[in-house]
Amino acid sequence: MRTKTISLAGAAALTFALCSTVVPAQAATTCSLNLGSVTAAGAQTARTITATAPVTVGAVTTTAGVYQPGSIQHISTFRNIPSGTGAARSGLTVHGNALYSTAYSTLANGQVDPAHPVTESRIGGGWSAFRWIDESIHNPVDPLEPRRTTLYAQDTSGFLRRWTLDETGWHGTGGIGGLSAAKSMTLIAREFSYDIYLLNNRAGRLMTVMVFGTYPMSTYGTTLRTSTWQVFEQLIAAPCGAGSLILGIDRDTQSATLYSMAHVNGTATVIKNLGKVPGTFTDPHYFRYTPRNDTLRGQ
Repeated sequence: MRTKTISLAGAAALTFALCSTVVPAQAATTCSLNLGSVTAAGAQTARTITATAPVTVGAVTTTAGVYQPGSIQHISTFRNIPSGTGAARSGLTVHGNALYSTAYSTLANGQVDPAHPVTESRIGGGWSAFRWIDESIHNPVDPLEPRRTTLYAQDTSGFLRRWTLDETGWHGTGGIGGLSAAKSMTLIAREFSYDIYLLNNRAGRLMTVMVFGTYPMSTYGTTLRTSTWQVFEQLIAAPCGAGSLILGIDRDTQSATLYSMAHVNGTATVIKNLGKVPGTFTDPHYFRYTPRNDTLRGQ
């Protein structure tokens, strides 16, 4: 497969289709997205958004005292693994110019378990000049397939950087330019040899970017839509059958819209607007809670 550095300005010329047939998304009523947030007070919240007609949202659980108020600059997806009557949570954050690994457990009421309080392990400094971070954990069910943990971060110039984790720690494994016009990126598919991100740009384009696990780092992109997607400051994706649920957060109106997206097929990709999500979206940071085995097939 030929690879190339992508430029969002020339994305219309990218006609590579990641799948040659359209596979309808699984019935939307069976799909949901577990949304988390960090509040201005430093709490973490959790709620489930379900793709019913109309869209429904479960009760919001607030876990107080996870962070210092206003300290978090960026947050990755967070693992939320049932443990006893509560859950064990872990993920990456940036605050105070440093990258940290956060871990804690909750009780049945969603509050921090005093027996397993919040611990933060500093990974490294120099993280003030990034726009977002995201961790991709390939944890296959097949024990013969290798496990992979990759961290992505985009700096303020638009350069996408990558690190991989092994038994000795995190190691830089390349980077690539051409993404300076992106507003938001969210992971929709992964295999051992690649990750696929969905992104929207300031001109309204919606596209996918396949990031290959090679060194030097290489990518390939395909356009799904050419306009209207610039209204969302953040996209968050969850698996939905052979496709994805996509949550678009519009900070100007403090609202969110839910979409179902079928398996990617270029501009022929089926994307259905499921409607506005009840409630307002005013927290500084939003992210997705993931299970231990987070199967993403929305490519």
